[in-house]
Amino acid sequence: MTEEKEEEELKPWEQHSRVISIPRFDYNSPSSLLQRSHSGFLLTCTIKREKSATKEAISILHKRLESSNTAGDSKRRKVCTDDTGGKCADGAEINSIEEDSAGGGLQKNECHSSVKTATNAETDFDMSLVKLTRNGLLLLTFPREHSPNTINIVSNIFQSLGSGSLKSPVWCHRIFPIQATCVLKEKELQATVSKLVLQFVNDEQNKLSRPVKFAVGYNRRGFEEKQNKIPKDTKDSDVLALLDRNKCFTIVAAAVKEVVSDSTVDLKSPELSVLVELLPISGLPSELLVVGVSVLPQKLVTTKPRLSIRALVSGTNAKNG
Repeated sequence: MTEEKEEEELKPWEQHSRVISIPRFDYNSPSSLLQRSHSGFLLTCTIKREKSATKEAISILHKRLESSNTAGDSKRRKVCTDDTGGKCADGAEINSIEEDSAGGGLQKNECHSSVKTATNAETDFDMSLVKLTRNGLLLLTFPREHSPNTINIVSNIFQSLGSGSLKSPVWCHRIFPIQATCVLKEKELQATVSKLVLQFVNDEQNKLSRPVKFAVGYNRRGFEEKQNKIPKDTKDSDVLALLDRNKCFTIVAAAVKEVVSDSTVDLKSPELSVLVELLPISGLPSELLVVGVSVLPQKLVTTKPRLSIRALVSGTNAKNG
């Protein structure tokens, strides 16, 4: 197929390349994720089409973030100056995302603290694009502690898809709303789950029966690779132990029952689902792992073939989620 032919058949998201700037990786994110919890979105997408999927995700999320009205501080910009020697004021060095891949070299003269769009149509998209070690995944995090409700945003996306006001995405398969992140350690994971479950049961919008039916999902993307990279002297640490699915399930279930004593596991029709996603973040020491955690209502999950966030589009686009 010729280049002219390809241009004629560009989908809407491809056409957006002219109105949405190419995001840059935030290389300050790994250290920030170790220091405190972040919220954001983990997206699965077509492998080797990460750049197209990033533009698509920005387009989908932008209007919903704009309507959430986060106290007006989304308009803050961090720019490079000659006095900083090509570095951002906060020390973050940012790199342009390479064409649909997880790699890329640092461009010294370009730095921003978060993804920014550069047109009148899409402005001040204040999220950080985190570099990952695996293809077919995108991670966008909020750089601020007080951020929009990610679950409400994803719920709104599904409502818009159902009503037809939002066209079905081409490259993005699933959007997992991350409510919190933590280092993969027993105490940190238990505390994070307990906090999120408490928020869920205290939310009057969530009508729960008794006993409360719950389920736990654990996605260990790159588990084998991570296990092999952990130094031998840390083999007995709880880092490796928590990579075990059963161990993680036990800890999460205990955290749920600590908050809701009258609860029971139900894998077929859970009222609340605790999903834990291992985040393959580039730049972290091999012995330090970070997970994204969310407590989701029944309407946002599917239980077949396994517990996971619903696919944005049914059919072939969802099979890789």
